[in-house]
Amino acid sequence: MNGIIPVHKPAGMTSHDVVYHLRKILQMKKIGHAGTLDPSVDGVLPIAVGRATKAIEFLQESGKIYTGEVTFGFATETEDLDGAVIAREPLTAPFTTTDIDNAMATLRGTITQIPPMYSAVKVNGRRLYDYARAGETVARPERQVTIYRFERTSEPLFDPATGTQKFKFVAEVSKGTYIRTLAVDLGAKLGVPSVMSQLTRRKAGGFMLDEAFTIEQLADKMATDHDLGDWVKTLNAALADYPQIELSDAEWSYAKDGVGLDATVAPGQPARFVSLRHGQVKAVYDWSNAKQKYRPYRTFSNED
Repeated sequence: MNGIIPVHKPAGMTSHDVVYHLRKILQMKKIGHAGTLDPSVDGVLPIAVGRATKAIEFLQESGKIYTGEVTFGFATETEDLDGAVIAREPLTAPFTTTDIDNAMATLRGTITQIPPMYSAVKVNGRRLYDYARAGETVARPERQVTIYRFERTSEPLFDPATGTQKFKFVAEVSKGTYIRTLAVDLGAKLGVPSVMSQLTRRKAGGFMLDEAFTIEQLADKMATDHDLGDWVKTLNAALADYPQIELSDAEWSYAKDGVGLDATVAPGQPARFVSLRHGQVKAVYDWSNAKQKYRPYRTFSNED
């Protein structure tokens, strides 16, 4: 079994838990996920099986779409509801929709984010969450991310008893964006502590949530059919963002031995293309200015 399975990860389960269950269901070890989801977050989690595990980095490159909820009035150490409250500033009056929408608009485009301490980013060889759990602080690297869409999708709800205000949103973002941090930064724009109070990932790796299968569905399918059939998506789908070029017999005779290919193999000379043989993905090629050839970057199969 080789390909990509879009899985609907439920809240309360880690991404590693999903891999663990699928190894038992599919009776295979070569399985990995593309893009960690926090335990409290549900949504689409692309799972690569077999040779397709080599495509995980390409799945992670694609943009993502989320829907969720922001709450103003308090903040936590994890920037979501899983952490302890570290700041509380009850609102005496609600923000207007114009206030919120204008603040959200300032966070669209290319922005700088600082990853939260409770994240998997490595600093000096250690995950940030390891520092956080040990009560240590460390300088966190800034990163540039792109927010293509960040919009309010519900009327804000103000609770005068708790001094909080919450609303739903949709966000379409580039790789590496922390939605938790986006929620916190939005509060900072308005001068109040804030938190991401709910999150669902709607799109990742080119797959939408309505295309994803639950673990229970996958287990039932395997128990009944002993195979997932077309529920396992091909590598072609995982690499759909790149030009896909069918190699001729002569080109394949070089490519299968790892030899570089001339510029003429790819009309328009893209920086990267996917090579196909009989419609099946064989490798990803990158253009080398030094060699003036396309060189294999990632090979999936050299069998005809």
